[in-house]
Amino acid sequence: MPDKRVAVILAGGKGTRLAPYTAIFPKPLVPLGQYPIVEILVRQLVTSGFNELIFSTGYLGELIRTYFHDHPLKKKGVTFSWVRESTPLGTAAPLRLIDSLPEHFLVLNGDLFTTLDFDRLYRNHVSSGATLTIAMHSKKVKLQLGVVKHDGRRVTGYIEKPSYNYDVSMGIYAYSKKALNFIPKNEVMDFPDLVQTLGKAKELVECEFSDARWLDIGNPDDYAAAQEEFAADPSAYLKEIE
Repeated sequence: MPDKRVAVILAGGKGTRLAPYTAIFPKPLVPLGQYPIVEILVRQLVTSGFNELIFSTGYLGELIRTYFHDHPLKKKGVTFSWVRESTPLGTAAPLRLIDSLPEHFLVLNGDLFTTLDFDRLYRNHVSSGATLTIAMHSKKVKLQLGVVKHDGRRVTGYIEKPSYNYDVSMGIYAYSKKALNFIPKNEVMDFPDLVQTLGKAKELVECEFSDARWLDIGNPDDYAAAQEEFAADPSAYLKEIE
């Protein structure tokens, strides 16, 4: 029998950057074509072998639960379960609300548009022995300002609207269960704080670089780009379930 594969989908944020869309539904239900982004994400997870999906919800979480209540994937053996934050707990602490997580599992934001190979990330994490693995992506950021180089008061150079490359988190993580020991119960803890805590404890935290397509739907510019890309080639993202 294959290993139990669990993915926790973080869906508790208010999505303020996408207002007014998120005034009436939560960010994971923001549409791409005729599908909400979380539907695309769920299909990708299922085709990668993740058949137990746990949603951590908060703002308008009942709408996400209603969407998946009679979802066709249930007939294919996929299970959906829910935990709800009574008050916002951050991006790490909600994991302490979940009972019986397996030795290894994925955690990801519910508003991602990506072609990342979830199966590969999971397998590489398990074989690495790391407590936590962060999926990473190289992101070009264009600064909409002129950057002045100087030596004291003397100007030595000027760069108009430069672009910089940064290695950034994709909002997709592979956890080992021991990481939960470093998350306090009933307290707010964000993911960056967990990374710092694990580092101080000398736990192994690794990163896995990916050149997969990745957009943050919470960013209006990325959302617009995702709409165009999905309309051009839905099959690259929307996986068919056998």
